[in-house]
Amino acid sequence: MWQARVFTLYPEVFPGPLNKGLYGKALGKKIWNLEVINIRDSAEDKHKTVDDTPFGGGSGMLLKPDILAKSIDQNVKKNERIFYLSPKGKIFDQKSAKEFSKENTVNLICGHFEGVDERILSTRNIEEISIGDYILSGGETAAFVVIDSVLRLLPGVLGNEISKNDESFENGLLEYPQYTKPQEWEGKLVPDVLLSGDHAKIKDWRLSQSEAITRRLRPDLWKKYKKNENN
Repeated sequence: MWQARVFTLYPEVFPGPLNKGLYGKALGKKIWNLEVINIRDSAEDKHKTVDDTPFGGGSGMLLKPDILAKSIDQNVKKNERIFYLSPKGKIFDQKSAKEFSKENTVNLICGHFEGVDERILSTRNIEEISIGDYILSGGETAAFVVIDSVLRLLPGVLGNEISKNDESFENGLLEYPQYTKPQEWEGKLVPDVLLSGDHAKIKDWRLSQSEAITRRLRPDLWKKYKKNENN
């Protein structure tokens, strides 16, 4: 059973959408598990203080290393990987999701304020990951994204396991266009090749469409795809 353990100041937001649809069913079947840790429970003063001002001045507050360390030490087991959701972390992508899906437990720390004391990252061997080049008000939204992307890779979660192989990023390309009934809608027709029954032609068409879309919309991915193709 794959497990996500989330460290947060707002435990009430979980499981949220992760308890709906296929993910909710998979949770009920114990294909995966979610453990939510309230960082504030490790604070020892009567006000449950978890943050303080940064040394050297500056705006905002930082999560205190002693409080976060106590929360981690009480809950994380030996050899489990710990990730801090941070805008300066390594970009989380489909390759990362596959890597995470092979772990038994993934620990995710949701930051707030101006971040965390730098010392906690090195002393607890915490890896920093980012879901994109933008700023969120907290790590909870990013945690949902990370967990969502991993859950769909777990055996038994999706209804159609084969469909995962044709999605964007699986082969380095964006996904080809998809069509369903009605065959004609608002004067637009489904491409003839998809109605031909010729699976080889359909496969070639889909590949050419994926290549064209990737080349046009994501030149960065296209460059990487061509480089891998030539190796």
